[in-house]
Amino acid sequence: MSLDAQTRVLDWPFARTENGEPAPILDELRKEPPCAVRIPEGATESRLAWLVTRYADVRQALSDPRLSADERRPGAPVRIQLPPGSNPSSFLRLDDPEHARLRGLIQTEFTMRRVRGLKAPVQRLVDDLLDRFAGLGKPADLHAAFSRTLPTLVIARLLGVPDEDSPFFIEKTRVVISQEDPATAYAAFVEMSDYLAELARRKTRRPEDDLISRLVVHHVSGAITMDELVGIARLVLVAGHETTTNQIALNILGLLQDDSLFAKVAADDGALVPQYVEESMRYWSISQDAMVRQALEDMDLGGVPISKGDAVVISVPAGNHDESVFACPRTIDLDRDTGAHLQWGYGPHYCQGAPLARMEMELSLRTLLRRFPDLRLAAEPSTVFRRGTVFHGVTHLPVTW
Repeated sequence: MSLDAQTRVLDWPFARTENGEPAPILDELRKEPPCAVRIPEGATESRLAWLVTRYADVRQALSDPRLSADERRPGAPVRIQLPPGSNPSSFLRLDDPEHARLRGLIQTEFTMRRVRGLKAPVQRLVDDLLDRFAGLGKPADLHAAFSRTLPTLVIARLLGVPDEDSPFFIEKTRVVISQEDPATAYAAFVEMSDYLAELARRKTRRPEDDLISRLVVHHVSGAITMDELVGIARLVLVAGHETTTNQIALNILGLLQDDSLFAKVAADDGALVPQYVEESMRYWSISQDAMVRQALEDMDLGGVPISKGDAVVISVPAGNHDESVFACPRTIDLDRDTGAHLQWGYGPHYCQGAPLARMEMELSLRTLLRRFPDLRLAAEPSTVFRRGTVFHGVTHLPVTW
């Protein structure tokens, strides 16, 4: 039966539970083939889409070249409320070979070797921020003082953005992903883009040892346009601080809600921190609503015939909570093999910044546990989550110690 002929259509996205877990309806939907959902009206008109919830189907949808990420295609689904145009919001919304061409320009920025070279300066930044945090009155907002600040400064310095401008990007990113109003989101998107273009022009005149200066070299050679340069820088900036910021906060929150888990992860100078970070990413699955695709041809997905032109919504939280792959998925289990979780993505769009984000998360958590062994949550957990955004996270994280 075609998508338009479906008699059961669910309004998407689904709200998370009070304690921030993925919507329980996803557990029911995994028992069935992909179902029809309605993408809400915003920058584009409301439209129907197939929702993919099973782990195997999510992996297929993320890697199948018959499902296009290119937002410039006529009828392409839009989730982040920016009007589609001739220029994609980032190369994440492109297909190969264009996607591979632009992605390749920053491949060396996030290699394990390059990230190891950043470990010492990131550790100094962690120590400095926690020194300042320790001097605050109790209770204090750990998110504002630390988990929101650390990734923003790390990625800003990598790009070559002055530290003093990082609050500007925190606010503009918040507006873009908040889904509050398409016009407001677009205005913030334009402001951010204009800033990065001007910064690139300054670095054309006075290059430094940073990513934007290296991208300028490609622009001057004619390898990329200014729009492409800005798109790469904007993606690195937003993805590099937005997801890591909220994942660090949720990593901490998960421990503060379970004393035995806190003690286990803190033991042996945080030997289990790497395993906990990956399992926490699977559990929270913060990339909740952003994955949309369009079928380039008729195909089968999860037992459902998908027609050319149909929209597909890919639920990473549903895949990461598939009980056929992760037993008791609504429990953080340090003994499970969680290496195949989908939070980093899968296939050609797998997150390039994963090595840097892992390093930031592991250093920050290991240092925090060592320095604040008596850290406690100073608010009801249900009050700290932000709602209605593309990426799950917190608004604040009040703690005492």
